[in-house]
Amino acid sequence: MGSDARQVLVTGAFIVFSLAIAYILAGYPVLLGLTARYFARPVRKGELEPSISVIIPVFNGEHLLADKLRSVLAVDYPRSKMEIVVVSDGSTDSTDAVAESFAGEGIRLLRVPRGGKPAALNASIPTVSGEILLLTDVRQALAPDSVRRLMNCFADPEVGVVSGELIILSGKSREEAQIGLYWRFETWMRDQLGLVDSMFGATGPFYAIRRDLAVKIPPDMLLDDVYLPLSAFFRGYRLVMENKAKAYDTPTSLETEFRRKVRTLAGNYQILVAYPRLLGWGNRMWWHFVSYKVGRLLLPWLLIGVAVTSWGLEEPWRSLVLLGQLLAYGLAALDGWIGPGSPLKRISSPLRTFVTMMVAAVQGLSVFFIPAQSLWKVTSESKFKK
Repeated sequence: MGSDARQVLVTGAFIVFSLAIAYILAGYPVLLGLTARYFARPVRKGELEPSISVIIPVFNGEHLLADKLRSVLAVDYPRSKMEIVVVSDGSTDSTDAVAESFAGEGIRLLRVPRGGKPAALNASIPTVSGEILLLTDVRQALAPDSVRRLMNCFADPEVGVVSGELIILSGKSREEAQIGLYWRFETWMRDQLGLVDSMFGATGPFYAIRRDLAVKIPPDMLLDDVYLPLSAFFRGYRLVMENKAKAYDTPTSLETEFRRKVRTLAGNYQILVAYPRLLGWGNRMWWHFVSYKVGRLLLPWLLIGVAVTSWGLEEPWRSLVLLGQLLAYGLAALDGWIGPGSPLKRISSPLRTFVTMMVAAVQGLSVFFIPAQSLWKVTSESKFKK
């Protein structure tokens, strides 16, 4: 291959990689927003009070469980139509004792051998009787009207799964603020997908699913909150978000978010294996899935492609592009040493968050080489507040 042809090939690859990155980060969100604005399918809500089973899987959550249960008991929903089950996943602290102390409130403890969240859900779902399963984690407080707002969405017979909106409370550090900003963007994306048709999963800490749509979850599945809802999606139901049904959580550190993101992205690879139809035309949301989920998995590799092909550009573009990348990655690397009062922090902090998420995406491939459950890490931040 001649030098001119090689130059054209390298330049073309650089442009393709760059355009793909721009599309994933900006182009698709804009198109999604426009699609949701002009082609939305509103959920036909109505007053509805089905019987519900609240399932709270927990492992060693003694410091959180009492507040969680008081939050659930305080929701505005007929107590006679709500059963509450705490599933202790082999807890070794006083989680069981805390749950048993609420027995007078009608709360039932189901203790199962340590096996992870999917196994805990598999064990508990056959023991409950509600028409709707409400799955919620131990960390998050529920708004008083949140359960009723979720249930009203099931008046629409096309809706199979409804997620609440998880509100990350304000953090003290800029790092925590950036995580909160990232989560708000993710929530917006999910909300827009639900308006168009369906999300690709649910908001794990707080969502509801029709009881007859629940299926057994593979015990090593990292994203039970994706696997279970997708079973309803492929039966023709919609997975939507009710952003007026709120749950509250405290912000986490970038290190904690990194571990969570590794698990999430590793779980996405598992989901592709479990539901290969997602990549075929049988997926009615195919364009959205490829642009959103597959795009996120490809993003770090596209960035590597840009870095490599940058060296083959003609001057002065090569120097300008390489300098821009060096500055961006350099600021991300130095963010920990940049003082909170520095103007550079406004740039370095989001860059560090972005780069951390990209590293997590690459590390997610480890799910093919190590036991999936080893990627689970217990989040033990401070108690939730409202």
